[in-house]
Amino acid sequence: MKKTLLAEFTAREGAEDEVTRLIVDYAKEVREEEGNLAFDVYTKASHPRAFWIFEVYRDEDAFQAHLKAPYGGPFNTALGPLIEEDASVLTFLDPVT
Repeated sequence: MKKTLLAEFTAREGAEDEVTRLIVDYAKEVREEEGNLAFDVYTKASHPRAFWIFEVYRDEDAFQAHLKAPYGGPFNTALGPLIEEDASVLTFLDPVT
C-alpha cells in the first residue's frame, strides 16, 4: 500500500527565501528516490510562509528508505532554526475507497 503524507511547517519571518532554497534542493534529491512517487511543495496562498509538502511513496519500505537517505539529516538540521515549529508536522493520509 502507498505511504502518503503531508508535511507542514512555517518559515520564520525573513527566512522564507532560505527555506525555499533548502526545500527546492531537497525536493530534487527526494524525487530521485526509487520509491518516491510524488514530492510536491506548496506555500499557502493566504500565508506564503506556510509550506506544505505532499509526499507519496510506493510503500512503507520506500518510506523507510527515504527516512534513511543521507541528505535527510542535513536538510532537517539546516531547516530547524529557520522554522517556527520544532520540526515538520507530519500528517499521514489514508485513501478513501
